[in-house]
Parts: sequence; C-alpha cells; structure tokens
Amino acid sequence: MLTFTAAVFFLFITPGPGVLSLAGVGSGFGFAVGRRYMIGLFLGTNLVALAVVSGLAAAVLAVPHVRDVLLYASAAYLGYLALRIALAGSKIAFMERRNAPGITGGIMLQTINPKAYAVNTTFFSGFGFWPESLAVELAIKFAIMNALWVCVHFLWLWAGVTLHRLDLPDRVQFAINVAMAVSMLIVVVLAVIAQQ
Repeated sequence: MLTFTAAVFFLFITPGPGVLSLAGVGSGFGFAVGRRYMIGLFLGTNLVALAVVSGLAAAVLAVPHVRDVLLYASAAYLGYLALRIALAGSKIAFMERRNAPGITGGIMLQTINPKAYAVNTTFFSGFGFWPESLAVELAIKFAIMNALWVCVHFLWLWAGVTLHRLDLPDRVQFAINVAMAVSMLIVVVLAVIAQQ
C-alpha cells in the first residue's frame, strides 16, 4: 500500500494538462474561480477512473479508429491550450479573463486528458495489495488517490494564485507562460508517441 501511495503522489505531482491548467486558472482568475475549476477536474478524474475500472475506457479505446480520433482530438485541444498559455503575453493566464473556466471546463479537460487515462490504468491494473477482496482494494485505492489528488491540486492552485500576486516583471511572467506551454506540449507529444 505504501508503494501505491508513493506512486500516486509522484504521478500526481508531475506536471500534466490538469495541474498546469489549474495553476494557470489560479493565476489568471484567482482562487475562487480556480477552486470551481478544480472541482471539475476532480469530478472528471473520478469519471475517468470509473471508466478505467469498469472497463469502459478499454472497450472504447480498443476500437482503433475511435482511439485515434480521441487521441488526436485531445492532442489538438491540449496543443490549443498550450498555445493560449504561450501567447498570453506577459500575464500568466490560462485563458482570457472574460472566459473564466468552471466546473464543466474541468470535467471536459479531464475526459480528454491522456495522462488521466494512463495514470488511472497504471493505478488500477497494478499495485495489488489486497488479494482477499478486489472491492476493498478498489475502495482503498480511490480513497488514497482522492486524498492525495486534492492536496496536490490545491498546491498547484496556490502556486498559480501566488504567481499572480507576486506581480513579477513582464519577462519573467512571459518565461513562465512559455515554460507551462512547453511542458504541456511535451505531455501531448509523449501521449501521441506512446499511442503509436
């Protein structure tokens, strides 16, 4: 169980589309909007986890054409988000201020987030620690994952809100935008390569 917990922590803390976008939303819109967006990410993450556990994700992703369409659609969307971050100018912002994302935006991002599927598949197909009962193991895994997920994502949201409050020079803010965008693009490229 400790190995599972460590794996969850390290996979959640690693920058992916969810945490990068959450930090950007916190920076661009503040804590209240970021918290709503985080709720959407949380719900979306659990929907993906349920799809993985139930086998629905495997069934859908087993059809090559459907898998390819979903992969390239998600890669295109995440690439678009990375471009929006990189072109945000000197303000660290995920989207323009008039388009504050909410719960629905968070759910939608997680349902097309390739990292969410890969991470949940890793968690639920490996790290067995309760051979007596799969139901008990799944319940414990969901509890550990959700507890760590909330803590890690609050840290990313806090980081975004803190960046905004620091009122950094334009060059530094632009460099952070570009770094966030490049990180997001690396995730997209890795997802496409892994699928090939």
